[in-house]
Amino acid sequence: MLKPILLVEDNPHDLELTLIALSKSQLANEVVVVRDGAEALDYLNRRGEFAARPVGNPAVILLDLKLPKVDGLEVLKAIRETELLKPVPVVMLTSSKEEQDVIRSYALGVNAYVVKPVDFNEFVRAIADLGIFWAVLNEPPPGSRRYVKPK
Repeated sequence: MLKPILLVEDNPHDLELTLIALSKSQLANEVVVVRDGAEALDYLNRRGEFAARPVGNPAVILLDLKLPKVDGLEVLKAIRETELLKPVPVVMLTSSKEEQDVIRSYALGVNAYVVKPVDFNEFVRAIADLGIFWAVLNEPPPGSRRYVKPK
């Protein structure tokens, strides 16, 4: 009974690297990819094309800061304002080192803020560590719904 990892990333290069890094970590969790903030909110709230997805929250949300349609900070704010989504761990995974972005992310309730390393091997290690911690080691809050992948 593994919950999926929600990856919200619009940059094709960063998306490819993140998926490679997650696969190298050998996690069994499904990785659900959405390309913008509006799609992320539709997935989380089971709306639009995601209305029929299984009930339950992801194990973790890996959220880019700079996204089309709805930016990462707005997505984070919406998550923290939605009772069923509040307990979901959110990791801001971004290239921004701007102090304002870090401060605002934590003020809105992000669980971790990770700046994407430039070096490929460092990037792979960072993503693998994130995936293992949030999807395997972290104990979700009591009452958190588990995802059951259909057979």
